[in-house]
Amino acid sequence: MPGVRLILLGRQGAGKGTQCVRLSRHYVVPHIATGDMFRAAVKARTAAGRRVKRYLDGGELVPDDLVIEVVAERLGQHDSKVRGFVLDGFPRTVRQAEALEKMLEPDRIDLVVDLDVPKEIVLARLASRRVCSACGANYSLQVPPKVDWSCDVCGGEVIQRADDTEVAIRRRLDLYDSETAPLIRWYGEAGLLVTVDGQGSADEVMDRIVRVVDGRRQDVADDGSW
Repeated sequence: MPGVRLILLGRQGAGKGTQCVRLSRHYVVPHIATGDMFRAAVKARTAAGRRVKRYLDGGELVPDDLVIEVVAERLGQHDSKVRGFVLDGFPRTVRQAEALEKMLEPDRIDLVVDLDVPKEIVLARLASRRVCSACGANYSLQVPPKVDWSCDVCGGEVIQRADDTEVAIRRRLDLYDSETAPLIRWYGEAGLLVTVDGQGSADEVMDRIVRVVDGRRQDVADDGSW
């Protein structure tokens, strides 16, 4: 019996990645993130992976058709077909959502969770973020490394990313809002969207998401779709 087929949406800095990992463990399903899929395809040297690598090496965005192809490869694997999945970073557009519907036929997405955190709060979170320049470990001004901005994991220099300035962050957040608004409307009209308050501790947010997901499971259990 499959677990769940979930999509998590949310602004950068909303804690989406953290909750995707937690949900994948809770429901025993794979956490499928766009970046991870790209890296796996490149490492496996699939035909799609070789094309992805050319775009990534050139610093270009991976086009929709290729993103859809890579996602289809991943969702065709045994674990996601049998158990389900938590999707992170896909779909980003209505076109991608329509392609996802076709991939999953005769099944469908069970629920789309929009993790809602006000823009000013995620702006503050991202502006305070610091990362290890060597291994990528995450820190913040509130939770710095233990010794002199040297990474606790590898000893590398902990820095502010060039794209974590306030101007750059606002630009990314505005772009996310403009790109995602049609997708949120589309899933809302399909009756698949729920909005969950993303403020509070990771445990509190996780509890809210699980309640709405399990509530939906209970609501539709009688028709055998779960």
